[in-house]
Amino acid sequence: MATRRKALLVGVSVTMALALVGCGATAEEGEAGAGGDGKPITGLRIMVPNSPGGGYDTTARTAAKVMEDAKIAAGVQVFNLPGAGGTVGLQRIVNEKGNGKLTMQMGLGVVGASYTSKSSATLTDTTPLAKMIEEAGAVVVPKNSPYRTINDLVTAWKANPEGLAVGGGSSPGGPDHLLPMQLAKTIGIDPRQVNYISYDGGGELLPALLGGKVAFGASGFGEFLDQVEAGQLRVLAVTSEAPVDALPEVPTLKSAGIDLVFTNWRGIVAPPGISDADKKLWIDALTRMHDSAEWKTELTKRGWTDAFVTGDQFAAFLTQQDKSVADLLKQLGLA
Repeated sequence: MATRRKALLVGVSVTMALALVGCGATAEEGEAGAGGDGKPITGLRIMVPNSPGGGYDTTARTAAKVMEDAKIAAGVQVFNLPGAGGTVGLQRIVNEKGNGKLTMQMGLGVVGASYTSKSSATLTDTTPLAKMIEEAGAVVVPKNSPYRTINDLVTAWKANPEGLAVGGGSSPGGPDHLLPMQLAKTIGIDPRQVNYISYDGGGELLPALLGGKVAFGASGFGEFLDQVEAGQLRVLAVTSEAPVDALPEVPTLKSAGIDLVFTNWRGIVAPPGISDADKKLWIDALTRMHDSAEWKTELTKRGWTDAFVTGDQFAAFLTQQDKSVADLLKQLGLA
């Protein structure tokens, strides 16, 4: 619990980029570098395409720690390359064509940002490696908010859609933006009336919530668990099909009479044109991480849902997500 709290307080959101820039980590570099003789892989770097403390950052740093604890990799470095909802990192990945030493943590937010930011680089240009987790969203208010239940908030929001600002830790097109837009549509508010304020990751959203700069927040619930437990924030509802173990007393939107289920996800991609050997190296390493007891412990502790698929399965999922997000953003006039 203390480890999770410390990680989340560094700054919070929604996702991870493994950038193997430097020494080691390809099959051609020898058995030790590739872990072929049982030794940990070396030279791995994890690029996070948004600011420290967000969901991607938390996932990346957790994955790095698990890979080290499970002796899958040694000396894993995590660094941040924020900007434009993750598309600065996306452009970096695409520009590194053929570089088997570089991968990127990403998720639903990068899918949407690639459209709203008019990025010349797209996820269809990358090499999909693995989808890792899913996470329920949450509707969150500060402790002194007048809204005690999700229905209190919905009533006030419907009466004044433009007057109640909602904050999210992603740019337009990201999960924290898509969630309130879909929620608004479900309860009968024109999404174009929503006063959405974008923050660069949960690390920037948190002080806005605590400072009352927004009426409510929409983000992954895991980004606020420490503040919820400390009594600084209240979660009015989660967006999963069923209640989450970490917040057993919090209702789902569906149980509150709102017919919406929304799930965020995070995964890892590599540059285009990497070798089959490098692709296999990464998928094997990530599979070993997923199968480890250490990773299972982290899933439980953080309330993440295991959603691990690799290679072609992840590629097909990305294609479906890309179309779904593009269609929604077109309806909103954002793509």
